[in-house]
Parts: sequence; C-alpha cells; structure tokens
Amino acid sequence: MKVGMKITIGTRKSKLALVQTHWVRDTLLAAHPGLEIAIEHITTKGDAILDRPLSAIGDKGLFVTEIEDALRAGRVDLAVHSAKDLPSVLPDDMTIAAYPRRADPRDVLVAGAGKTLADLPPGARVGTSSPRRACQLRHLRPDLELLDIRGNVDTRLRKLDEGQYEAIVLAAAGLERLDLLDRVTQFFDPAQMLPAVSQGTLGVEIRLGDTRTAELLQVLDDPAARITATAEKAFLAHIGGGCQVAVGAFGQIQGATLTISGMIGALDGRQVRDELSGPATAPTALGAALAAELLAQGGAALLKEH
Repeated sequence: MKVGMKITIGTRKSKLALVQTHWVRDTLLAAHPGLEIAIEHITTKGDAILDRPLSAIGDKGLFVTEIEDALRAGRVDLAVHSAKDLPSVLPDDMTIAAYPRRADPRDVLVAGAGKTLADLPPGARVGTSSPRRACQLRHLRPDLELLDIRGNVDTRLRKLDEGQYEAIVLAAAGLERLDLLDRVTQFFDPAQMLPAVSQGTLGVEIRLGDTRTAELLQVLDDPAARITATAEKAFLAHIGGGCQVAVGAFGQIQGATLTISGMIGALDGRQVRDELSGPATAPTALGAALAAELLAQGGAALLKEH
C-alpha cells in the first residue's frame, strides 16, 4: 500500500452503525500503517421514515440504497452495513468485499425486573418491528400483545423504560457492540427463534471491480462468516421478499459440513421449519434447496397471506 493512500467509508449515523464503522476503520488502520480513512454520514430512507413499520414501507434496501448511490458517485469507497439490512441480491455493480467474523446471531428479550418470555403476564405489550420476530413470538406466546416499535437501539430501550412496553426484542449483536448486554433478560436459542438472515454479521460493500479497495479489505474477511451469509442470503433470494415477510435462517459450520435451518411463517404464528446439511463448499445451492423444500411444505401458501 502506498503511504498517504486515502479512502472514505460511507455509513448511517446511528450509534450502532458508527460503532461498527469505527471498528472497521480501526482494524484497517492497524493492518495498513499510513492509510488515511475519512467517514461520511449518510441518511437512508429507513432512517428518515420513522412513523411506519418497515414492513409497511414496502421497499427493499431501506438502509442501503442511498449509501450505494454514494459508492456509485465515488463519494465513498466502501460501506459498512449490518448484513441483514442488505438485499439478498446486490445490484450488478456492487459486491461484498468482506464479511468480518460473525458476532452473536441470536435474538434477545429485554424486559423489566429480569423477566423472561415465560414470566410475562398474558396481554403483556412486547415491542418488535419484525414480522419474523412477531411470527415466532406468537407461536411461543399467542397471548401477548405485539406492538410495532421503531428507532435505534437507544430509542427502543428508552420507550421500554418509559413503560410503553413490558418487553422488547432486539439483536444480541447490536447490544454487544454497544456494550449493553447487561440489559438482556433472555437469549433466544435459534431453535426457539431463528434469527434474521445474516444477523450478527457485517457486510463491507464496494464497487465491483475496485481491486484496490478489495485488497485492503481482505484482512477483514472471515471465511466462515462468508459461507453462512452466502447460504442464508441464497435461502432468502429463493423465497423472495425482505423485511415484509416472516422468514428466518441460520447457518452453522462443523468441519467441512454446513447446516442451515430455515423458517417461513405467517403473522399469526403458523410456520414451517426444516434444516439441511451439505458441503460447506456449496452454500448457495444448500440455501436455495432448503428454501425450495420449505416452500413446498406450505411456506408458499403462508407467504401469500402477507
């Protein structure tokens, strides 16, 4: 790398997005002495529209499109995303240059007085903006009142503390990165609640063909995270839909074997689940095969109800 080389990272302005971006920046600076890194804050459609559930906006790439526009224009050289915000199929002129090591992929409950899901009384108000979480919560506790909640992590925790909800469901990875794991009252095992596709994984996006930036980012790429993200994204791509549908997936690698679990559900809690195992060298085929099985097992009919 040439001394004095400079790159610019594009990111959303939320505290979590900035923590993730600063980690990428600091890791790159440690690996490439002499590199200069600037950060550009970008407001996305998902950040600007806070009065409606994400599933009601009806648009893919809600937290991505404006950042990709900045990449195309050359204003930024790379973008740091929560990989679960990325569409399952990227635009033809973009690529993911690095998937850093995955953080905790699980969902968590944050409730008052240390309560778990089983401790919540019938009719307790639980905040979630995710059809996937709502489906699985209704499957586990159909007697709860599920209410939409928007905003960043701090905003959601404040609404909980103000008494607007008895509990909320969040991603463990975000709380961990914000040093807020002490707020967690229950971790959901994936067998109870399958996470979102690529939850806990970062995706570092660049312009296709930008070999200079791609070479810089190789130090961040984790092979296991790339394999599981590829399988889970292939699962979602075969199903179609994004934040508007109740779909979850989780891939795990043991030795040379990849196992992916998947779920397609309806908002009332009905769901179909299954898992497939195969060679970790063929994640796209495995993810698509699991999606095809679930669609055939009744998932296609459940999706039509959304």
